[in-house]
This record gives sequence, structure tokens and C-alpha cells, in this order.
Amino acid sequence: MTEHVTLAIIGGSGLYEMPGLSDTREQDIDTPFGKTSAPIVVGTLEGERVAFLTRHGIGHHITPSEVPYRANIYALKSLGAQRIVSISACGSLQEDFAPGHIVIPDQIYDNTHKRARSFFGEGLVAHVSVADPFCDDLSDQLESAVGLAGGVVHRGGSFITIEGPRFSTKAESKTYRAWGMSIIGMTASPEVFLARELELCTLNISLITDYDAGLIGDVEPVSHSAVIKVFNENNEKLRNLLFGLIEKIPAERQKTF
Repeated sequence: MTEHVTLAIIGGSGLYEMPGLSDTREQDIDTPFGKTSAPIVVGTLEGERVAFLTRHGIGHHITPSEVPYRANIYALKSLGAQRIVSISACGSLQEDFAPGHIVIPDQIYDNTHKRARSFFGEGLVAHVSVADPFCDDLSDQLESAVGLAGGVVHRGGSFITIEGPRFSTKAESKTYRAWGMSIIGMTASPEVFLARELELCTLNISLITDYDAGLIGDVEPVSHSAVIKVFNENNEKLRNLLFGLIEKIPAERQKTF
């Protein structure tokens, strides 16, 4: 590879490009797990060389179940990334996590059932600890950058990943809330687990786009167009968070797995 990056950003629904990147070039990487969702854009942001990948492909044509998660993570690792910041649109399961707020989750519950969840198997065996799936150091650095972003940011919370592409029924939403889940989305798993298998530090920035079905009685059920609308309204906030985070990331990771 001609490029070498230390930070990778995965953009979710509503974040299909990374404004502010300069001196960019595309990397079209073929991996043992197939092609990535889209060509990876490598550029300079806040003086650092970073990689950006749109999770759902150019034009948002890949469903959550069909995202080539293993290819994406493998390719970012092959570019030298040590850290991955994943951005997700998600629904709220708690009244105080309101649309437009940002959550930095510290736990995750995988409720998907169709996806390849591991690089291991077929004679290659390993057991990886994911008791604390997200990187504390990155979360600390992001929390300290919150002042630049404006708005409301919550530290901590449990993120449940559902299969999709449909949204939850009211009964499902009430069940997830009873389980103690804070937010809900369709793509955080298996990204975080695959990143940990490759010894990458990972962080999820979760933008609340809606209250999940039935949580607030007089709120209309979520639609994809509503998700994109809220995401677009908060793109500047997300960019400011990323700019502030990049400024605070040290050259070398403090912890390894």
C-alpha cells in the first residue's frame, strides 16, 4: 500500500462523505473477504492522514445485513489504521436521549442473526475478550472534545444492534428498553467485534435520530427519510466532534489488546 493512516472513519446513514479532507485519493481494495462497501478515501484532516469509508456504499445501496463488514475492517487495517471511529444513526430507548443528541456508548448487545461475525473459523481458532467493547481512551478523548461541537453529548449507554432493514415493532422496542438498552441501530455489530479481533481501538459516535417505536406516545413512528433529515441537520456537529477528536489523539496508542 502507498498510503499509511492511523485513524479510520466509517460513515453511516446520512454521512456519505467527509468534508474537510484535503489531498485525497481513493483506495479500491480487494480483500480475502471481497470488496469494501465503497472505495476508501484517504486524505488529510487536521494535519493527520485519515481514511474515510461510507458503510452503505455510494448512493446508499447496501442494506445493514449486506454490508461487507469483514472486508471493510480488513481493508482499513491493511492501510495501517490503529483506531476506527464508527458513526451510526440510531433510535433512542430512553426519554432523556432525544433526537439530535449524540451518545458515546460503552456497551453493545448483538441481536443480529444473518451476519458473518468473525475472521476466525475454518481451522483458525481464537477467543477474543470483548467485555468492554469500546475504547476508553478514544471515548475520553472524544468527551474532552465535546465543547467544540455544541449540543448535547451523553457518555455511556448500551447499544443494541438489530438485523434490519425494518424498524422495530412497539413490542420489540418495549422489550429492548426493559432489558436496559439505551439506543438501537442496525450496523454497530459486528463492526466493533471484528475491529477487536484485529486489535484495533474502536469508538462509536451514535447520533439519535428518533425515539424508537412506542417510546413516546404522541410521536410518529420513524421513517428512513426522517432519519436522514435529522442526520443532515446535525452533520456540522458531527464534523466538529471529529475535528476536536483528531486534535486530541496522541500519535501512539496508550493501550493494546
